[in-house]
Amino acid sequence: MQRRHDGKASKNRDWFTEQEKRSRINHSKRSVGRHEVQSWTTATKQSLCLVWQKVKVKLMLSMSFLIAVLWYCRRLYSFLAQLLKRWSNYLQRKLIRNLSVLTEVDLLGYSAREWNGETKQAKHMREAYEELFWSCHIKYLRQVRRDNYCVLRAVLFQVFSQGIPFPSWMKERDILKLPEKLLYSQGCNWIQQYSFGPERYTGPNAFGKLRKCMETLKTNWTEIIATKDPEERGNMCNTLFSDESKEHKLYEAIKFIMLYEVIEAYEQMKNREEPPHNLFSLLLARDSSSDPLSFMMNHLNSIGDTICLDQVDLFLLGYLLEVKIRVYRLHRFNTEEFQVNYPDEYRREWNEISLLTEDDHYYHIPLFRT
Repeated sequence: MQRRHDGKASKNRDWFTEQEKRSRINHSKRSVGRHEVQSWTTATKQSLCLVWQKVKVKLMLSMSFLIAVLWYCRRLYSFLAQLLKRWSNYLQRKLIRNLSVLTEVDLLGYSAREWNGETKQAKHMREAYEELFWSCHIKYLRQVRRDNYCVLRAVLFQVFSQGIPFPSWMKERDILKLPEKLLYSQGCNWIQQYSFGPERYTGPNAFGKLRKCMETLKTNWTEIIATKDPEERGNMCNTLFSDESKEHKLYEAIKFIMLYEVIEAYEQMKNREEPPHNLFSLLLARDSSSDPLSFMMNHLNSIGDTICLDQVDLFLLGYLLEVKIRVYRLHRFNTEEFQVNYPDEYRREWNEISLLTEDDHYYHIPLFRT
């Protein structure tokens, strides 16, 4: 009995021992598994940390670069804006300085500044300006550069700014061919003595220079009358009349057209034909312009250099441009010659432009407001 009991006890111990071993093995396996999981988690965290550190560095570098670029662009934009502003102001000052027809000013304000004394002449001029303001509805004026092209500038500026078309006779002829026509068809070799105002050029290249002047006139006149918007046309005129070189070509072209008209009328009168207008008889009756050559030498060549157009020349200018030029002569205030039209005989369909003068030498452009 005792042996049986001991055998059972021994078997029980062996079973418990086996179970304990298995339990230890399972516990060991679980411990190893947990350790592997912990190791994998730790390794993953470390890897992610390393990746994040690298990404963080790159992000910081990228953000720093982006901030630097934005700062640089902002500084560049500010610099360019200032540069553009300075350049715009420079161009504006240059345009105003070169502009030969200034922007409009108040008529009575201009009168008060220019004639602020108490002399008899100053009071007379202020009264004349007040008459223009209250009776003629002239409220503003545009000052015109005071040189010997003054009257040509004042007239041509208004022709362009109003979009007045070419005169009818000019539509029927190619004005670019007028210099060659006078040379080859009519044998006017003496035109080589034509002088270009203050440039005082004469010589064999006169015909080439005259052709360039005619091209400048025709091209700019064509472009301006094709512009229907008055504001845009005004801007084009401001630009054109701030370019001295182009301006002078325009005036020399008009002077040459005046000469051409005188030659045409002179040839008709030589053939005992009636001149196209009685103003040519008046013009050629002067001792200083009895023929086209003397008219050119004694009058046209000096215009723009030492003299302006005189009253007779204004008749011719209005006639060839087919415009009625109304001149307010302030020094003739309270006389019949206060308002004068050039020419005095004109067609009803002609456009009208106005001039204002204090001395029959320098002219300004009056502006009407109702």
